Formats: sequence, C-alpha cells, structure tokens
Amino acid sequence: MDYNCFKAYDIRGRVPDQLNPEMAERIGRAYVAVTGARKVAVGYDIRLSSPQIADALNQGLMAAGADVYSIGLCGTEQIYFATSHFGLDGGIMVAASHNPKDYNGMKLVGPGARPISSDNGLTDIRDGAQQSLPDADEPGTLRSLEVTGPYIEHLLGYVDRDSLKPLKIVVNAGNGGAGEVIDALEPYLPFEFYKVHHKADGTFPNGVPNPLLEENRSATAMAVLASDATMGIAWDGDYDRCFFFDERGRFIEGYYIVGLLADQFLRKQGGGKVIHDPRLVWNTRELVSAAKGTAVESKTGHAFIKQRMREEDALYGGEMSAHHYFRDFSYCDSGMIPWLLVAERLSQSGQTLSALIDARIEAFPASGEINRTVDDPAVVIEAIEEIYLRDALSLNHIDGLSMEFDNWRFNLRMSNTEPVIRLNVESRADQALMEERTETLLEQIQQLSKPIRGPREAVTL
Repeated sequence: MDYNCFKAYDIRGRVPDQLNPEMAERIGRAYVAVTGARKVAVGYDIRLSSPQIADALNQGLMAAGADVYSIGLCGTEQIYFATSHFGLDGGIMVAASHNPKDYNGMKLVGPGARPISSDNGLTDIRDGAQQSLPDADEPGTLRSLEVTGPYIEHLLGYVDRDSLKPLKIVVNAGNGGAGEVIDALEPYLPFEFYKVHHKADGTFPNGVPNPLLEENRSATAMAVLASDATMGIAWDGDYDRCFFFDERGRFIEGYYIVGLLADQFLRKQGGGKVIHDPRLVWNTRELVSAAKGTAVESKTGHAFIKQRMREEDALYGGEMSAHHYFRDFSYCDSGMIPWLLVAERLSQSGQTLSALIDARIEAFPASGEINRTVDDPAVVIEAIEEIYLRDALSLNHIDGLSMEFDNWRFNLRMSNTEPVIRLNVESRADQALMEERTETLLEQIQQLSKPIRGPREAVTL
C-alpha cells in the first residue's frame, strides 16, 4: 500500500495505485479509531472511481462501529453543511476537485465541520490505516441522508430574494457537480440561466474543471458574450470554489472578489471581522475599513483560514484562490454562496460587474500569482529579503515573505509540495510600477536560482 496519498490537509492520490477500495476501507476504520466518531456523513463527487471508493470507505466506517449517513453524489460543501446542520460527529467527502481524472481523494472533518489535517489527526489516521484494526463488537449501520432541501434553504437565506432582478447568468459546471445545485436553486430565483457543460460526467469530456487554467475559461467567456449575460460563473469539480466573469466575458481575479464580498457582508451586518490571506491585501484592507470592519491577515490555506475565523469569530474569509468562507456556514468554504451575494449586489446597485471591479483594479493593480521553479526556494526568498530590506517600510513572515513600500508591495512564498515559489505584486494606482517591479523581481528570482559565483550584491534592484 502507498501511504503517500496522505497530504498535509487532505488525502489525494492516483487511482488505483495510491488510492483504491482497500485503502479506503482502511481509512474508514482508522478514522473511527482516531476520532471516536459514531455518526459520520459520507458523500462523493462525479469521478468515475468515487462511488466504489465511497462504498469501501463506508464498509470500513461501519466495521469500526460508526453509523454512516450517506449523502451520495454531492459537493464538498454539502458534507460540511450536513455534519454541522445535523449535529454529526464528522464527515468525509470523496473528491479530487481539479486534479487529473485518474486521481481521487478525501476531505475529512470532525464535529462542527472542523477540518482534520496533519496537525490534528490526519497523521494518526494514516498510521492507523497501516494497522490491522479489529471489528467493533457491534457494527454500524448505513442510512441515506436527505440534505438538498435544508441545504438549498440555507443558501437562499444569504440574500434578499425580493431585491433580486431577472438577470441573465451563464453557469459553467465543467461537467462537475455544480449543475445539480443550480437546477435545485432555479425555481426559487428570478434568474435566466445559460447552462454550459452542465451535465455531471466523470469522464470530463470538456477537460477537468479547473477555471484557474486560462484554456478552460473560453467556454464561459464566449457564452457570456453570446447570451448578452450579466455575468458568468464557473466552478471546479466539487464546487467548493467559484470563479467570475463580467458582462464582457473578462475573467475576474479572485483577489477583487474577496474585496467585493467583504464589503457586501460588512454592509449587511454593520461591521465585523474579515479574514484574508497575505498574498494581496491592500484592496481588501481599504474596502473592509470603509465598511467599518476589521481586516485580519492569516496564513494561506483552508485549515489556517478556518481556524483563524473561529478564533476571531469573523463574518467572512476570502482567499484570492477563490475559496470563500462564511461564519454562518460553519466557518467553511462554499462555491455557491459567493455568486448569490454578487448577484444580489448587482441587482441592488444596478451596476455592472465590470463597473464594480474596474475601480478596484485601477486603485490596486495586481500581478496575479506567478509561479517559478527554483533550485532552493528558501535560499531565494532569504536573498530577496536581504536585497529589499533597507527600503521596506514593513515586512512579515505570516506566509512566506511580505514586504511593503511607499506605493507597492509583494508577497513571495514557497509551495508545500514542489520546488516552486509563488510571487504576487501590487501597487497603489500605478499599473506601470506594478509591472516594472514584477519584472524586476522575476529577473532577480531567476538569477538567484542559479549558482552565484560572485557576491550577492550582483543581484540588485
């Protein structure tokens, strides 16, 4: 058995050599042994391997004495919702999001949909899966759990339906699971949906749904233009992330959506705390402050964001990678709540999405995340810090290296899984400066990733 499928925050691996029914059954037994859970929600995504892996997982859970509440085909957020809403001891989602179609995985949560990661039990579950764990004296039972009704009702509670206008909206499920939720919401909303790649199909006839890849955006963009839609929305396979396109078919960077949603939520609630990641921050900080809120910076990653949200009792949390978290959704991420809020904002304001976003892009132009493969990421980041330290007004190491100057800033961080560093640069109302600093940093990174024979001062501003 290959236990390399256990990652820092979840389980992911190729099927069948890394993740298969035997491994899934072992994971089920170990999950119960480590957590002591007796009532566990289980669901799976549209991948062809998911039903078989979920069945084996259920067998392991029941053999260890847990009752399984099976949701069947669903999205990751429905596991979060079911675990919290029905007061279960935990939940497991069989899904691999935007990974290649020969991959699968699992996301595990405990009571209240708290994430289980390597810091709080996932490593123990991995170790337990390598043992021959005995059957419980009394096996658990399998029962179906109907989630759709209360889940849809919960989603609709985030918006004032009386204020919604009959907008035209393109929805691209990418042949993942989002289409079924759109169909369930449709009778309750005044929107006219134009459905692209709508049918769930684990063969992914139009490619694995990952709207972060530029080649996967054209279908949504073209549909927006062809239908004269108000906006377009695309999801990844298990729809825990959603991505936006304005009425011109332009893809909107997730950074600006974080600011838009923070502003929307704070104005509804009359203030509160917003958690954001450190990659790009100025736009979010300004909008949160203007809406009488408090912006709190957190390390990137769902486990860190969710934990910080609980600590701060934050209303909302957002990452530029299109993960959006909500206090009333058990501090978990949802790919459905964000687009409903944006649609409400467009309805109430009468503005276009481009009008709402353009002013923010002009105020804080950003590079977007740029990845570079380097020989030794830690050495490169340390060298960059040394180069810029003298002129920096502030710096922190909340997640990688963040440095701020009079009218621009950057964040440089390492990948957890590969020799890659990720760069984000933004400026204050100066597109040319942002582009110039980005180019300079990329040149310095390239030089520093090669052996330097002379003094480090050879790499300059």
